[in-house]
Amino acid sequence: MPSLKGLMFSQYAAEGLNKLLEEMQNKYKPKKGRRFNHGNITYEISRPHLKDNCIEFEISSKIPQDELGDANDMKAFFEGIKNILSQTKPTPVSIEMENIVWDSRRDTEKEREYVKLLYSYPLDDLFDNEEVKKQAEAGGSAKRTASTFTHQGGAVLSMVAEKVRSLGQENLEILINANKTVRAELAS
Repeated sequence: MPSLKGLMFSQYAAEGLNKLLEEMQNKYKPKKGRRFNHGNITYEISRPHLKDNCIEFEISSKIPQDELGDANDMKAFFEGIKNILSQTKPTPVSIEMENIVWDSRRDTEKEREYVKLLYSYPLDDLFDNEEVKKQAEAGGSAKRTASTFTHQGGAVLSMVAEKVRSLGQENLEILINANKTVRAELAS
């Protein structure tokens, strides 16, 4: 059974990722669900979930099949992305190529290959105790929320939302840049 801390952090992590998704959909071309399109590649940001006292979420991007010749080219594209991302910090917990079959109208079948990245962050890494103390000493600038009884609790939950949003944005920018790099390499 998840702890109260885990449940609260999951709720605020979801707020952070929802804010990031909204920013990306406003900045780029929005798509259905939790997706957006940038540079003719569709990206998706999952909802977070709690696992083993860590917040986990996935970021994925469609492999641009229409630009690539065959399955070998798609595999080369994935391997290029995997090579770049395995050398970055933070490194995803897993980097997978996933095949998704869509049959939205039940009369056509569309296969899509995606690069799927899983990130995991321990709950205690999502806030800074020293910053909470500073805010408390400065008069508790953070507002109490309906979920907390203290300004410090509100500060922690605000930090969780912002930290997860920031980590998601950093990871998304790394993936966007990796897609640009691999695309340019395969085009030449």
